[in-house]
Amino acid sequence: MRGWWYAGWMRLICWCAAVVLALAPVARGGDPAHDARLAWWREARLGMFIHWGLYAIPGGAWGGKESYGEWVRHEAKIPREEYAKLATRFSPAGFDADAVVRAAKDAGMGYIVITTKHHDGFCLFDSALTDFDVMGTPFKRDVMKEMADACRKHGVRIGWYYSIMDWHHPDYVPRRDWEEDRPREGAEFSRYVSYMKGQLTELLTKYGEIGVLWFDGQWEGSWNDELGKEIEAHVRGLQPGIIINSRVGRGGGAYGLDGTRLGDYSTPEQFIPERDPGTDWETCMTMNRHWGYNAADKAFKPARELVRMATEIAGKGGNFLLNVGPTAEGAIPPESVERLKAMGEWMRARGVSVRGTRGSPFPPAVVGAGERARGWGACTMKAVKTPPARTRLYLHVWAWPADGRLALPGLLSEVHSAGWEGELSGMIGIERAGDDVVLSIGPSGERGEGPWVVAVDVVGEPDVAVPPEIEAEADVFVDRLRVRARSAQRGVEVRFTLDGTEPVPASPVMGPEGVEVKASAEVRARAFRAGRAVGPAASRRVEKVAPRRTEMVSRAALEPGVVYEACTLAGDIKRVAEVAEGTPAGRGVAAGFDLSKRPREKNFGMRFGGYIDVPVTGVYRFWTASDDGSVLRIGGKVVVDNDEPHSVKEETGVIALEAGLHTITVEFFENWGGYELRVMWQPPGGMKGPVPGSVLWRPRAQP
Repeated sequence: MRGWWYAGWMRLICWCAAVVLALAPVARGGDPAHDARLAWWREARLGMFIHWGLYAIPGGAWGGKESYGEWVRHEAKIPREEYAKLATRFSPAGFDADAVVRAAKDAGMGYIVITTKHHDGFCLFDSALTDFDVMGTPFKRDVMKEMADACRKHGVRIGWYYSIMDWHHPDYVPRRDWEEDRPREGAEFSRYVSYMKGQLTELLTKYGEIGVLWFDGQWEGSWNDELGKEIEAHVRGLQPGIIINSRVGRGGGAYGLDGTRLGDYSTPEQFIPERDPGTDWETCMTMNRHWGYNAADKAFKPARELVRMATEIAGKGGNFLLNVGPTAEGAIPPESVERLKAMGEWMRARGVSVRGTRGSPFPPAVVGAGERARGWGACTMKAVKTPPARTRLYLHVWAWPADGRLALPGLLSEVHSAGWEGELSGMIGIERAGDDVVLSIGPSGERGEGPWVVAVDVVGEPDVAVPPEIEAEADVFVDRLRVRARSAQRGVEVRFTLDGTEPVPASPVMGPEGVEVKASAEVRARAFRAGRAVGPAASRRVEKVAPRRTEMVSRAALEPGVVYEACTLAGDIKRVAEVAEGTPAGRGVAAGFDLSKRPREKNFGMRFGGYIDVPVTGVYRFWTASDDGSVLRIGGKVVVDNDEPHSVKEETGVIALEAGLHTITVEFFENWGGYELRVMWQPPGGMKGPVPGSVLWRPRAQP
């Protein structure tokens, strides 16, 4: 669009993006206080999520549509007072806390997390801080007290869901664009934070010990990590042993899986990570398509699929929080009840293979798929308490092998015994084929409906042949590069080659200092024990490259800062390229990649451009962390591609640069739900940090 791109002599404008949460990854295990808090939660592995509130009354239907759930007020644009009238109809005669808790326990679930307050602001507990609560309805019963009492009666842990976002409170900001009956004038978010603290104090002092505090609705621009830390400290001051989820913080990448998170564990939603992230995590998932009750939604996942998901999640070291959405009467829908019963039957027979287990010792390709694994399924494990010292591997078989032979790739451990479903009765044939163990489980169709479970006891801790990990700062370098390789296996040495050939017993040993390469190389590494290869080789190509040449521009023609242009967007978009169709909404100069010049809170784009003055020749790593999408280019080359709608997410890329000036552009767009931006770099031999304003330049303004 003419006039939208900066008219400077190199047209150097770009978009820009968002704040990254500079938090260190929290590994699973190693912090005694953290491990103590999560001990029962790791043991449980399976929990029930309950989304219930006023939104259950319309049952997903409003204004002729039947597609709504817990977001009905937002999506149907219901005025505040009209929505509040639903409270006069809240009288769930069928609600029985004891029955709900028994359903969860019978399904093999060790804890329950229930919505104390969802985004609509309505509270299912007796709060002295608002009249918009359950005591202001015809029901007049404290649902949270009844749930907490029932959970303790049945030995199930109770947890509270609490929404940071609130569409009812007068001091919560931002407002929805369509809201006309909640004035923006006079709203003070600090008062809302005080209200939150007061309600959290009620929830953590009136109902005894609470297992989990599950925050949500943290993604809007009014929330940030400093407030998250403040709330986390407030909560721990009331109940030091409580577990807090990652959404107490503003972002957290893919729900905290990338390590940039607050709280005790990460919270992927509606998906299972491809591999064990190495931190404590929990997938929350609906049984059908909605969290809150929708009478028309009959797309329920089969019980067998839910069990399969539970075994996959446990095999990757995580927990499964499975949702039910009670009806307006307070009853769990019959389709959910049916699936909970089926899961309970499976868990009573085979739950030992899920509860209290650790994730799989096999590499990711073996869990769920892979030619050598024959796609048999997932694996969990736990120590056997009776001597001799053994580890029990639970093999969750989703697809029965056609030949009745189940391969365990690279299992070097001595196999003590194998049998069905953890009892080790009905012994299974065991044979070794090189590094693999093969189990003869027989023809299909003899053991009822799966997933089936085979238990294998190995002597000591499992010893699994895995490829080494080859580490380097980047895959490209200018002069030289330090490459290291290490193996997770015990009692091995790693040997390597630099020409792509297979390492052999005579190949050099990779020491802890690694090896320095000065030319392009195909690094291959393999673990050896007593002169014998144990496990497959790993490879990584590293390339020596010429650095990108500097721009032919006089420093006298530049001054500090970058130029920016902003635009408004007619609606949501998917790529930064679509911002060019936006409506121009301002241009100017900024000290850095600064969203303070944004034209509004949602549906906008920004482009930043100028020069970056790199101090030394070498390989530079750049990051953008953005909500929503961002792209960083240097010299017109895409270095960081973070280009799609998402919550705060960090992406990275590298480029070899000659010391001096290079053009840099950053493109950014925001749809809705809060904006974030940080642009970071790591110079050669330096540390990761924000790109400093001192290295950013723009063409000098003409007099």
